[in-house]
Amino acid sequence: MSEVTGAKADIQGVISFRKCTTLDEFRACVSLQREIWAEADLEIEPATMFVVAAHTGGQVLGAFDGDRLVAYTLAVVGLLRATPYLHSHHTGVHPDYRDRGVGRMLKLFQRDEALSREIRLIQWTFDPLELRNAHFNFNRLGAIARTYHRDLYGVTTSPLHRGLATDRLVAEWHLDSPRVIAAIGAIATDVRSSAAFASIEVPSELERWKVEDLQQVQRVQQHLREEFTMWFERGYAAVGTHKTASGTAYVLAPWSDF
Repeated sequence: MSEVTGAKADIQGVISFRKCTTLDEFRACVSLQREIWAEADLEIEPATMFVVAAHTGGQVLGAFDGDRLVAYTLAVVGLLRATPYLHSHHTGVHPDYRDRGVGRMLKLFQRDEALSREIRLIQWTFDPLELRNAHFNFNRLGAIARTYHRDLYGVTTSPLHRGLATDRLVAEWHLDSPRVIAAIGAIATDVRSSAAFASIEVPSELERWKVEDLQQVQRVQQHLREEFTMWFERGYAAVGTHKTASGTAYVLAPWSDF
């Protein structure tokens, strides 16, 4: 079990991180899902999925405020050219504990647990339209992305997806790479100093368009789809985001460097 004081996690009290191993804890993960996404019309992972993951080499990890589960992550085992890795399928943080360090500390605990079993890669998917997630994945954790899936899960009825195609980037978290070690140690790096870097711009109006203008969001999604596909085919990886005068830019660099 790992603990972090309130000062470090920006919360009151002590948050503990540990594996979830009992049926009651798996059911608590299901209950927390329902609480987080009560109005999102998302498919809820049943307790049996958590049981299977925990018993087949995956991960069911929780963050606890006392005895209360306030965040969890669910990962399953994958194989990449016969090498095992973890696919982080689902993560949830209670709204009262967001933006206070809990999510990042849970990811770092996930990293430690994987490395303790000599697993050096964790992957997960995320929506390239969600720029806060991109910043967290690339800049705060040191992940990279070099795979783009078009409409991976199909169009859903969830209001979170707004009727859009579920395009996803695949985050690759190479747990003991110099890049990840630098990121989790808050050592500043700037790939833009390389002459080979490229960028994909996202307009600052995107968040407003998500509420007011779905067609504009679809145009941004199509632009991202075309740009990421082109750069990935050229051997580039997405490695960061940064603010620009007109919005936010994804930063890409030749992936052989990473």
